[in-house]
Amino acid sequence: MAIKAYQYRLYPTRKQITILERTLESCRWVYNETLAMRKNAWEQEQRSVSYLETKRQLPLWKQKRPDLKSVHSQVLQDVSHRVELAYQAFFTRVQNGEKEVGYPRFKGKYRYDSISYTQSGFHLKSEGTVLHLSKIGDIPMVYHRPIEGVIKRVTIRRTSTGKWYASFTVKMDDPKPADPIPLSERSVVGIDIGLTTFCTLSDGTTIENPRWFRTEEKRLAKAQRKFSRCEKGTPKRRKQRLVVARIHETIANRRRDFAYKTAHTLTQTYDLLVFEDLTIKNMMKNHCLAKSIGDAAWNLLISTTINKAEEAGCMVVLVNPAQTTQMCSSCGTIVKKTLSDRVHTCSHCGLIMDRDLNASRNIMRLGLQSLANTA
Repeated sequence: MAIKAYQYRLYPTRKQITILERTLESCRWVYNETLAMRKNAWEQEQRSVSYLETKRQLPLWKQKRPDLKSVHSQVLQDVSHRVELAYQAFFTRVQNGEKEVGYPRFKGKYRYDSISYTQSGFHLKSEGTVLHLSKIGDIPMVYHRPIEGVIKRVTIRRTSTGKWYASFTVKMDDPKPADPIPLSERSVVGIDIGLTTFCTLSDGTTIENPRWFRTEEKRLAKAQRKFSRCEKGTPKRRKQRLVVARIHETIANRRRDFAYKTAHTLTQTYDLLVFEDLTIKNMMKNHCLAKSIGDAAWNLLISTTINKAEEAGCMVVLVNPAQTTQMCSSCGTIVKKTLSDRVHTCSHCGLIMDRDLNASRNIMRLGLQSLANTA
């Protein structure tokens, strides 16, 4: 079974927004209480508290806080499950020997922004234009595309700018496998991602770097300076916080839209796409390039392309990036370059071409070699 997600914009009424925000606050209290219970049990008794034990506390907490009765039971159970997932991720990081293991933290005010109906308590009405949520009511929804498959859960999320979205998790039947295309008949492309040019393809196609953050950087800095001058706790500061949040949201939306459209074009054009398997986290440690690398969002493009490739019936291969820029794509000679050297000039075979195009051809060759070795 394949799992897919669909996201839609919600337009709750003022009364429904009040109920949703009250629900989020109740869930935040349950999250913090669950975390405190597990934390205190270990610190005071050296005892681990299981997920089932925390779930059994919910009826007792409802007696203690009657407002919890206005929240659907499965929503509250999901809150306990989120704490369990946070602990599982923490233990995984500890076992992997990571330096920053990140112990689960308590949620401050306005730091809990989503709730999930895991099995029941929700359904679509009026041909999908209305989402009914138990304990909340009928919320108008922009049903911009049909949902395919069986809906298993829905998550209601509030953004930093106060917008509301519904994300449906859907189970679908696995698509029937298409007849495999021989490697010799596939349209193959190597993709070198960079900063000067966002993508350079081995067939000579280039995709310019839109630099979404850089284009909004001055406007964002001006809004942040104005925000920092506002007195804490005042309506003016809350209003200015929304201005800053909207700029960040605009940048993120443009970046995501660009990555999705680029990935769609690539998966519809080529049968085999080869990327470098970059350790972007380590590359971000270079303080001179960190902002530009983060703005380019290479990982977003690669992960989106991998997801879309499954649906499009094509393949994505990741290869070792070592020497892809330095090696000559014609004769294999190592030609040392610095970041400022934009042209590849091979003294052995005389090849002269753009360094990114040379790298993309090396990436394509490595991808074909890796597939031939596994065949």
